[in-house]
Amino acid sequence: MKFSEGIQRSLPFGYLFLVVMGILKESVFYYQIGINILKYSTIMDILISPIATLTAHPVILIILIGIIIFSFAFPSFLSKQASKNKRWAFQMASLKGHENMSKEAIENHFTNMFVKFLAMMLLSFFVGIGLGEGFGLTRKIRENKLKYDYKLNYGDDKFEQVHLIGSNSMYYIYLAKGNKTIKISPVGSIKSIELVNNKRLNN
Repeated sequence: MKFSEGIQRSLPFGYLFLVVMGILKESVFYYQIGINILKYSTIMDILISPIATLTAHPVILIILIGIIIFSFAFPSFLSKQASKNKRWAFQMASLKGHENMSKEAIENHFTNMFVKFLAMMLLSFFVGIGLGEGFGLTRKIRENKLKYDYKLNYGDDKFEQVHLIGSNSMYYIYLAKGNKTIKISPVGSIKSIELVNNKRLNN
């Protein structure tokens, strides 16, 4: 079995792992503002959570692609060097007693190395985003530095200028201007939402 074939066999578990990382990221983020987001999420919200994270900012997607490429390229490079019986490649891959190992066993080792390396990188990536965004939000709340770029319309000329923390298929999570209390409103209770300060269109 070639190294690339071993990676292909691992792909079915890749999305499941991404879903877990998405849940972990969201849980870490909302925990810092006292919300158990899983109580307010549907199965569909959980399944698309990693996609929502990756599409939130182009920079995040670019960094993740870079992590995946590096995580594949490094073990692949070591695998090719090991096939040429380069001793330093075996040492970097922590392969001891490789003289008695079959070619398939060596390739399996590098496949496992890729999976473990990528899993560690993704775990650090998603948890880091959750911690960083959560810390930044709590600091802005304490220092009253939030930007209230959205307007929630409730009907009957009732509305609120808000900072939208997040949303899913069931709820909007936000802070109203002049109030530090976090509100969680069902989507059905809100008639419309307006982006009143669209930086993309205003520039």
